Amino acid sequence: MSVNYKIAIDGPAAAGKSTVAKRVAKALNYTYIDTGAMYRAVTYAVIKAGLDPQNEEQSITVLPGMSIDLLEDDTVLCNGEDVTAVIRTPLVSGNVSYIAAMKPIRLALVDMQRELANKRSVVMDGRDIGTYVLPNAEVKIFQIASVECRAKRRYDENVLKGIPTSMEDVIEDVKKRDYIDSHRDFAPLRQADDAIPLDTSDMTIEEVVDAILKIVEEKTGVKA
Repeated sequence: MSVNYKIAIDGPAAAGKSTVAKRVAKALNYTYIDTGAMYRAVTYAVIKAGLDPQNEEQSITVLPGMSIDLLEDDTVLCNGEDVTAVIRTPLVSGNVSYIAAMKPIRLALVDMQRELANKRSVVMDGRDIGTYVLPNAEVKIFQIASVECRAKRRYDENVLKGIPTSMEDVIEDVKKRDYIDSHRDFAPLRQADDAIPLDTSDMTIEEVVDAILKIVEEKTGVKA
């Protein structure tokens, strides 16, 4: 009988979690679950509906019947619409932490995430994977980096995607999201007691991936 392993990678905004998690999942032939994209998809749906993403009563009205699909090629579908690019725009980025702080929305998406993790070996990244979504994950990483480093990464990412932005705006957005994520009432951003901290400020993506794969092998015996 095969064992389904769960790898949780948590950390603040723009810490490079998604990029690293995708590569770790590919190296191990596990399924990558982009929880951030799921919250961004809900945020986009709220904004598209003309609702206030800071108003919980309004925002939760988009949940009934909502479908979110994460495809193997990284395409994100929300109610059948390809939202892969639009969920990375500044408007969505600036509001996703409000949506992610809403308990009814978190509960709905956490159910989806746990169901996926029960079916297969997964790599999942987010803010509360190791503390709340997958508290029994075999491997827990808490990935951090300085605000300046994270802002530079997000800025470069936006430039590559043709998303108009300024470094000053990105720094403020990262700081704002850090505050909201760590101060929300339900499942805030924090390091799990049994998570391994990994400061990636001065590390390349390849170095971070290698470090995590080494930890996975030490914890589970699974080699990439």
